[in-house]
Amino acid sequence: MTRLQSLPFSLQKSIKNRSLLKIISGLNNFNPESVVSISKAAGLGGADLLDIACDSNLVRLAREACNIPVCVSSVEPKRFSEALDAGASVIEIGNYDSFYPDGRFFYADEVIALAVESRSLFPDVVLSVTIPHILPLDHQAQLALDLVEVGVDLLQTEGGTSSSPKSAGTLGLIEKAAPTLAATFTIASALKDSDKSVPLICASGLSEVTVSMAISAGANGVGIGSAINKLNNELAMIATVKGLRKNLNSFEFVSTINN
Repeated sequence: MTRLQSLPFSLQKSIKNRSLLKIISGLNNFNPESVVSISKAAGLGGADLLDIACDSNLVRLAREACNIPVCVSSVEPKRFSEALDAGASVIEIGNYDSFYPDGRFFYADEVIALAVESRSLFPDVVLSVTIPHILPLDHQAQLALDLVEVGVDLLQTEGGTSSSPKSAGTLGLIEKAAPTLAATFTIASALKDSDKSVPLICASGLSEVTVSMAISAGANGVGIGSAINKLNNELAMIATVKGLRKNLNSFEFVSTINN
């Protein structure tokens, strides 16, 4: 059995059908009330996976608030242990953007080293790794292939922080998503050409407008953060998650017909 097969069947199905919806609570968000609200919205809205800060207390709160698997992100692999004991299902090397304002960047060699350390410490746990958007696209693609070789189960793009939309409205949302969409297409193409079937999540700067573009670019699913956690009430969060779920399901239905 592969590590991905240890995940709930519904999550496996969403990955296979390229309709995975991951809600990101904000990886510097250690506010219990906020995490609980976002967790409830993710569960009630139909998300498949919840991504929260790597903190055991938050994992317990999230699991009490919703019935979907929890992913925790960190750049310190040893921190995953307590989160896993608290009930996390997926660990992720990521959350780089919180370091960028201080001039701290992550490059390929360090990301690979963190992935190798994580796999060594937790050989049976599903491991996701984010590809830093600061790398040129061809380097992102090569890093993705190298990460597969060291046993990474899921890959994720980033890119929203590198985009400064010049337009308002729908065009602005597309501009904001452009870097992560470009990374997704490039990495997905490299994986396909090398015959490496590792699921890819497109994240950073996405919205209801651009989630279908992410799937068209080759992603198995999307990670949504600010579009949810910027909202100030739970009902609005639930409505937005449901809208994202509907868009992804509609895209999945059309793809099934076309195939």
